[in-house]
Amino acid sequence: MKAAVVHEVGGVPRYEDFPDPVPREGEVVVRVRAVAVENVDRAIVAGQHYAAARYLTELPMIPTFDGVGELADGTLVTFGDLRPPYGALAELCAVDARLTRPIPAGIDPAVLSALSSAVTAMSIRTAGELDRGQTVLVQGGTGVAGRLSIKIARLLGAGRIVATGRDDDQLRELRELGADTVINTAVPDDDLLRAYRGALGDGYHVIADYLWGRPTGLLLRALIPETFALGQRTRLIQIGELAGAEVALPAASLRTSGLQIVGAATGFDADTFAAVYEQVLSWIRAGELTIELETVPLRDIEAAWCRTDLRGRRLVVTP
Repeated sequence: MKAAVVHEVGGVPRYEDFPDPVPREGEVVVRVRAVAVENVDRAIVAGQHYAAARYLTELPMIPTFDGVGELADGTLVTFGDLRPPYGALAELCAVDARLTRPIPAGIDPAVLSALSSAVTAMSIRTAGELDRGQTVLVQGGTGVAGRLSIKIARLLGAGRIVATGRDDDQLRELRELGADTVINTAVPDDDLLRAYRGALGDGYHVIADYLWGRPTGLLLRALIPETFALGQRTRLIQIGELAGAEVALPAASLRTSGLQIVGAATGFDADTFAAVYEQVLSWIRAGELTIELETVPLRDIEAAWCRTDLRGRRLVVTP
């Protein structure tokens, strides 16, 4: 079969022949139809993700671990949790039959393959416990997941949405998506600190943080109260680390500010996931939520993997 093959840690996948997967007991062979390539996939190939070791134990390997495919009887299913060195960027996958799920009617397989970003964006409710009328800050709003967080925050009834990014043109696009205020993080520290404080209003109730690193470090300083008055709760959801893996955490930003830092998986269990999944599908069917895609054939994976011009579109590969 043909596949996107990585030969070394940090390498770029190449369109090559790879041995067909041989299913083990309990596995089925899926013919792949659509696979979304996300930041986590690139981080794993680069060896920079905490789960990378599991996928890089055997080289060469095929990246990504979930997608949409077709069973032998023609049933379209979602699949995941593939057995290394096999991944989803291939014509065929051997998949644990228990981890396949028929796809809902009326949903484009390419869109469905990219649904995980929307599910993650729902952490503003599951982890952030967002209530209607509250303020949401999206750190890293110009990426695919950040844009979806803005759209979903609006659908969930956020009263005010603040979003950050590094590109003025894309920040203008975020206003069209529903952001009330935008902040350019590509400014000196003092200017960014003032911008966070200036947009604070009555407080950031929920923060969806795809950045971490320098911007979040400055945000934490902006949350330090100026009086002994107890602050209202601010829930910062740690989702990504596009701006760096570490931040300095001032004690004063926690002591009386009301700040709580939680991970994106907080509040998720099987029942919650099912409810979130169905809510996202409902919005997509109704045309209330869209996921912008850039679809490319598997044979073009080498060039597509390195693209930096997607501007908020999720890369989806179709064998």
